[in-house]
Amino acid sequence: MAEEPRAFVVMPGQGRLLDLGGFEMRVKADGGNTDGVVSVLEATEPPGFGPPIHVHHDAAEAFYVLEGEYVMYLEDREVMCPAGSFIFIPQGARHGFRVGEVRSRKLNFYFPASMIGYFDELAATLLQQAASDEQLAGIAEAHAMEIVGPPSERYV
Repeated sequence: MAEEPRAFVVMPGQGRLLDLGGFEMRVKADGGNTDGVVSVLEATEPPGFGPPIHVHHDAAEAFYVLEGEYVMYLEDREVMCPAGSFIFIPQGARHGFRVGEVRSRKLNFYFPASMIGYFDELAATLLQQAASDEQLAGIAEAHAMEIVGPPSERYV
């Protein structure tokens, strides 16, 4: 019989650290401890950083900006999002972001829980070698993410 989900707390600075070279993330919640409902990651990112435009085929995504600012690319719109902004991206919507002019921090949410494996695989790949655009696209594809925009100059 499956174990019932339990209430839990992750304190500031806690959560499994993912070192991704130019940025880091902390896993605050994953499918295992939320019964597959949501994954939550806290990202700390340098100025100008951001992924290429992409689509998640298996999950909706949301961001909450904790510090700094992000320029969000949502389908055909560009929106400046300062601290306190909440952004929701439905499953299948094209999107991306760029960190503004200061180091910034946000929470990433995925509904249902997903993407932890993507960031784990990305971190492992970056630890061993400089990854090519083809390798990055392959990791994304393995986790139901499709790169649809040009590669970012400041992603990894």
